[in-house]
Amino acid sequence: MAMTNRDGNGGEAKPDGEFDALIIGAGFSGLYQLHCLRDRLGLSARVLETADDVGGTWYWNRYPGARCDSESHSYSYYFSKELLDEWEWTERYPAQPEIMRYLRFVADRLDLRRDIQFETKVRACTYDEAENRWHVETEAGEHFVATYLISAVGCLSATNVPDIPGRDDFEGEWYHTGEWPHDGVDFHGKRVGQIGTGSTGIQAVPVIAETAGQLTVFQRTANYSVPARNGPLTPERKRWMREKQDEIREIIRSTPNAHPFRISETKVFDVDEDERRALMEKAWETGGLRFRACFQDLLTSKASNDVVAAFLKDKIREIVKDKETAEALADIDHPYAAKRPPIDTNYFETFNRDNVTLINLREDPIRRITPRGIRLKSGREIALDVIVFATGFDAMSGPLLRIDVTGRDGLTIQEAWSAGPRTYLGLQVAGFPNMFTVTGPGSPSVLCNMPVPIEQHVEWITDCIAYMRKNGISTIEPSEDAVESWVAHVNDCANKTLLPEAGHSWYLGANVPGKPRVFMPYAGGMARYRAICEDIVAKGYEGFVMDGGEGQAAGTRPADFTPAGAADQPGV
Repeated sequence: MAMTNRDGNGGEAKPDGEFDALIIGAGFSGLYQLHCLRDRLGLSARVLETADDVGGTWYWNRYPGARCDSESHSYSYYFSKELLDEWEWTERYPAQPEIMRYLRFVADRLDLRRDIQFETKVRACTYDEAENRWHVETEAGEHFVATYLISAVGCLSATNVPDIPGRDDFEGEWYHTGEWPHDGVDFHGKRVGQIGTGSTGIQAVPVIAETAGQLTVFQRTANYSVPARNGPLTPERKRWMREKQDEIREIIRSTPNAHPFRISETKVFDVDEDERRALMEKAWETGGLRFRACFQDLLTSKASNDVVAAFLKDKIREIVKDKETAEALADIDHPYAAKRPPIDTNYFETFNRDNVTLINLREDPIRRITPRGIRLKSGREIALDVIVFATGFDAMSGPLLRIDVTGRDGLTIQEAWSAGPRTYLGLQVAGFPNMFTVTGPGSPSVLCNMPVPIEQHVEWITDCIAYMRKNGISTIEPSEDAVESWVAHVNDCANKTLLPEAGHSWYLGANVPGKPRVFMPYAGGMARYRAICEDIVAKGYEGFVMDGGEGQAAGTRPADFTPAGAADQPGV
């Protein structure tokens, strides 16, 4: 069981299983949160992790082609110059094995493993108001107690396997990309069917096609994709990354999406057609998510987005040789970047291979999975040896909803979020005292380069707990008014953009049957969000209810969310 722990004030040792803080998850969020609470505040803290190693979503997502879509020099912790100096990335966009090596390096460098309990799946978390403690139970029957509970379960960790009729009758092998076997899958000579063409599917298709005897891609929703232009980092580039750490940090912490580049101030119709075309061609050749930055108004003007969308659709038609396949791939029904904008290496080119076939499910949907393959509505049956579900996740709210979390007066998280997730700042939920969520629903999270909001969230939570302990405050949670106001603000920010127009997006939970359709991430931009959080703290944790000590006695509803110096405009 857990070792004996001394409290953060040098007091008496705590019994085994009792901590100041419990953290669920050992990915980017959980590792940094442990470091902050243990090494900065001196608290006793324990991370509970289902896997047998650190890594979070990168531990599980090791499917063929798994790769980050943030450039490596920005996909790092920036709180430590030592970590930045001692680690060296090898590619522009790091692959899953390299990201795992990085997180293992961080865990070892900061000596975090001694306070992480692996192969421990949390079953239930229950708040005891009389004790002001959270009681956490694992599936193995272990029991932990803590004052503070931090959910670091991630945004993309609850897999979404579609309940297609006949799935369990399939006599071949089937896999979900989010729970990929650690020893890999051998596709050599096999008939493979992949369902799903989102970011994950677009990464997987070219790699699977290299060895599969036949790959059939089942496409429900056609998607844009821009070439990543990935490649090894030159010695000159590595030296630049090390020399420009401060400049890179300033950019990723001040840009709306936390990526290491500025979004152009130029709008689509600020320039004539020839210059517009030249800008898009240059951005296409640069590749990656920088294409998204070539114009300022891509997600605020439908007319502007239509121009860029047409350019990308024409690129698909240029690349894919078979006209019918090209038209199916280019038949995209949503604005560019209204869903997560994929980047790829030879995705569209792969459909020129003789062993790759596209099935357009809009014309001929899947009727059922049979023992030997997939049968379509037309009656046609595709014989398969392997099925790959690249069908994404029950995103953002799903990971926490899969745990039995019970707050004050028996309120469960499932009840609190029955109509969709409701948080204050994506950091706390009303009715769940001293429970914090790192990059929860209502935060910028998945609309950003993730390490940046993770660092900001963890530091905010750490500072909040330090403030509580300094002032003798026993509990903190948001008021219902503050939650209501924040949810309205999140919706308002989304509605100022084209993001809600992608009605089948996982940003809305539309990929999970029965899930409430609520736009979950904060679209006001990371820089603005950071300013709002700082402003709320400066106003005495406005909107939060604090009990005991010198904290405020009752929550107040913030009048608006426009801190000084923050422009009132969409931040995407």
